[in-house]
Amino acid sequence: MPGSVWALGLTSLLMDLASELVHSMLPLFLVSVLHSNISTIGWVEGLAESIASVTKVFSGTLSDRIGKRKPIALFGYGLAAITKFAFPLATSIAWVATAHSLDRFGKGVRGAPRDALVTDLTPPDKRGAAFGLRQSLDSLGSLAGPLLALTLLWLFHDDVRRALWFAPVPAMASVLAMLFWVKEPANVTAANGTNRLRWSSLQEFHPRYWSIVALGAVFTLARFSEAFLILRAQDSGIRIAFVPIVLVVMNLVYMLVAYPAGAATDRGHPRSYLLAGLAVLVASDLVLAYAPSPAVVLAGAGLWGLHMALTQGTLSKLVADAAPDSLRGTAFGIFNLVVGVSSLFASLIAGALWSAYGPSATFLAGAIFSLTSAVGLLLYNALRSEQTA
Repeated sequence: MPGSVWALGLTSLLMDLASELVHSMLPLFLVSVLHSNISTIGWVEGLAESIASVTKVFSGTLSDRIGKRKPIALFGYGLAAITKFAFPLATSIAWVATAHSLDRFGKGVRGAPRDALVTDLTPPDKRGAAFGLRQSLDSLGSLAGPLLALTLLWLFHDDVRRALWFAPVPAMASVLAMLFWVKEPANVTAANGTNRLRWSSLQEFHPRYWSIVALGAVFTLARFSEAFLILRAQDSGIRIAFVPIVLVVMNLVYMLVAYPAGAATDRGHPRSYLLAGLAVLVASDLVLAYAPSPAVVLAGAGLWGLHMALTQGTLSKLVADAAPDSLRGTAFGIFNLVVGVSSLFASLIAGALWSAYGPSATFLAGAIFSLTSAVGLLLYNALRSEQTA
């Protein structure tokens, strides 16, 4: 595996440590400190993730236009690092929403160029493993963030604001790792540097690419923000200081399974892993909907992490394989734009259902969306088999 892929993984690890330190406490901060309601959290999460996804279109296209990925991704990491100073200073929901949106804007700026850079750096027969490795290291950071949050909340006697002050440290370290250790391949820069993009360029995308975009949209509609996992853990009776444990469990499973799952897709049948991931998500939603105790909620979070490990790297590999070489950044940008719109609707639906009918309704709706997605994927696979027969 190229050294720069490892360096990108380290960069993601450090930034996700900082981000998940914040995100594992942010719903608690909004509810307990700023006295927000659940529906508002749905708006905050959905808006922030949608901003991130819309931004990926422009950053991905720009990276294709100038033939460079690293400077754009570095700007995104830097912006996200700066926003980490804003959360502990927040005194209103609007302040948190603005900081969270800017943080996700930085995520959007870096996302498509980073994924395109992974593709540029990696041979086609190793792409599943490369994306799985990056996702695994990313989820290691996502695991460390809630663990650090647990420790800080325990040390500071549930003082969420004080614990949030530790997030900028790993965030700035992430920027330094990207700056000094990630190298952009010169041959890709030369190939793409003169590329001029027009709307007509979209005609270069194969129908197979657009089918993957549609799959990503439906998958995201079935999986809302992890903020609702945190709220479900609190609702089950876990005290505030220990609520981030739900993300620890989820990301532990994600970290352990993402790389072997990604490597397995290089050997064939990636859509089978997507179908398996949907089946696991249905099980997770049902467990979380009817969980009678904190232990069962943690089991549901583990299934959620397994679903992520089976699907996220697989979708990235499918996008990378289907995209034209000169439009990789644009391909990831469009994919993430569509996913972001779905993320907004998913979080809004989840928040509205929770406020009106409680947590069980939210997770039952997720199970229904997941089951519908699985049926659609089965029908699509059957149709493709008939066409190729």
